[in-house]
Amino acid sequence: MKQHPILGDDTREKRVYIKVDDKTYPAYEGSMIAAALLENGILVNRYTTRLHEPRGVFCGIGQCTDCMMVVDGVPNIRTCITRVREGMDIRTQNKEE
Repeated sequence: MKQHPILGDDTREKRVYIKVDDKTYPAYEGSMIAAALLENGILVNRYTTRLHEPRGVFCGIGQCTDCMMVVDGVPNIRTCITRVREGMDIRTQNKEE
């Protein structure tokens, strides 16, 4: 168990695996997708439609749209307020492949 001087004990327990753009990453079940992505070094959630500029977490409370991704085939999911569950398929939104 990890301890933080301000946040206290890290009580997250169950590790699960999520897939992000066809790569598998560990995450804590119940944490927000955006937090799991940041823990794994993923900073870009989507690209703007017109100029294809990268976007990541901005407000972190579900008010803006910068953290939106395609989750289990559903576009426009705000990852900062959506909880991780085992086996999620998460994709960068508006990514040119």
